[in-house]
Amino acid sequence: MPTLTKLFTMQEVSKQNSKDNCWVVIDGKVYDLTLYLDDHPGGDDVVLAAAGRDATKDFEDAGHSNSAKDLMGAFCIGELDVDTTSPEITSKNQPLDYPQKIKDLTKEYWAIPVAVVGISVVVGFLYLRKK
Repeated sequence: MPTLTKLFTMQEVSKQNSKDNCWVVIDGKVYDLTLYLDDHPGGDDVVLAAAGRDATKDFEDAGHSNSAKDLMGAFCIGELDVDTTSPEITSKNQPLDYPQKIKDLTKEYWAIPVAVVGISVVVGFLYLRKK
């Protein structure tokens, strides 16, 4: 009995590009990595940078192990519907919305720059008091 495979358009995948819904396409298969973000050895920001797009090249360039490739099966939710895919959306050279991604990362990791500034101010005051 053949298994039914859910087909997704690239438009559907491209909307799933956040920490709450993180989908990627690798070798024509669609993966929902939302629940895997915290467990990814390279950190969630690596996966989020590829979210909502074809990440085949990124995945291959990272040199994933066979066990990582085996683990992917658990997150596969369907296949990319190539009949409805428009070339400009699936292009691997698709421009990313870097300003928005930087804003999102800044909101997520705001404590580090605040701590650096705070420590710098304290050290500056201590230095000036010694003079």
